[in-house]
Amino acid sequence: EVQLVESGGGLVQPGGSLRLSCAASGFTFRLYRMSWYRQAPGKERELVAGIDSVGGATNYADSVKGRFTISRDNAKNTVYLQMNSLKPEDTAVYFCHVLKGSRDYWGQGTQVTVSS
Repeated sequence: EVQLVESGGGLVQPGGSLRLSCAASGFTFRLYRMSWYRQAPGKERELVAGIDSVGGATNYADSVKGRFTISRDNAKNTVYLQMNSLKPEDTAVYFCHVLKGSRDYWGQGTQVTVSS
């Protein structure tokens, strides 16, 4: 059974940093592209960043380019999202995602709140 467990969210002031982690299990992690999405209240879920199976190629939403960095450790079955220079508009629930076969799998999400 595929499981994705996010951690690392919290309350941070504007300009601050957080590092999110997603521990994966139930599938061969090193073979799959991983992504982070977020969903703010009243808004649709949006792609934040993605990373290929070996960590050689990444992509980012324009709104986070230069501030967020996605990475992975295939030995630990974990994907990370380093978030710097956080803004109030980054406030959202952040979800880890994998597409395995034709099915989307999501974690339970972790809340990130950027506020003074």
